[in-house]
Amino acid sequence: MRSIVKYRNVEILRKEHVVLKDVTFDLQQGEFLYLIGKVGSGKSSLLKSIYSEIPISDGSARVFDFDLNSIKRKEIPMLRRQIGIVFQDFQLLTDRNVYDNLRFVLEATGWDNRNEIEGRIEEVLKQVGMLNKSYKMPHELSGGEQQRIVIARALLNKPQLILADEPTGNLDPATSEQIVNHLHEISSNGTAVIMATHNLALVDQFPGRVLRCEDKKLV
Repeated sequence: MRSIVKYRNVEILRKEHVVLKDVTFDLQQGEFLYLIGKVGSGKSSLLKSIYSEIPISDGSARVFDFDLNSIKRKEIPMLRRQIGIVFQDFQLLTDRNVYDNLRFVLEATGWDNRNEIEGRIEEVLKQVGMLNKSYKMPHELSGGEQQRIVIARALLNKPQLILADEPTGNLDPATSEQIVNHLHEISSNGTAVIMATHNLALVDQFPGRVLRCEDKKLV
């Protein structure tokens, strides 16, 4: 198994305040990792540092073959193409249907063959059980259905890593279970998943490795 994320004594700042320090961890290919901790404990900041939204201020950090300490601005899109991101608040484009939401992402990341675009969208929708919803507008879908579309969107470019930031935060318990179960299936198929959550019942129900953010440390 190869390490796809490798952090050593990393310090992360937000607005010149230390959010996390001495962060050391590895993530292997296909591994499922929970990131737990109170609101404001640094979970989102850690995830954002992985896709280079927040810079590393100290220590060393590698994601895939990218050195986050010295990554150039023009390399960041190449890093992000290998990472799928699942947000709590979906962030779907409300003015277009599901198919066009997914097509927009593929075209923005360099896909230009119409048949390949159609084929890939069909594959990811099938993967999340939403093939029959491609013509729906986001507001016509339930929260759980929207989150499945967001997972489909995250899978489009066959990422090696999915970052899910409180993906069940706006969902009822039964739907939350389906979403977490789905993320575990994705992980068992070889895509690593880091899921930030404060829902410990889900962590008990779907076991995985757990890291906790507390007192500016990762334990």
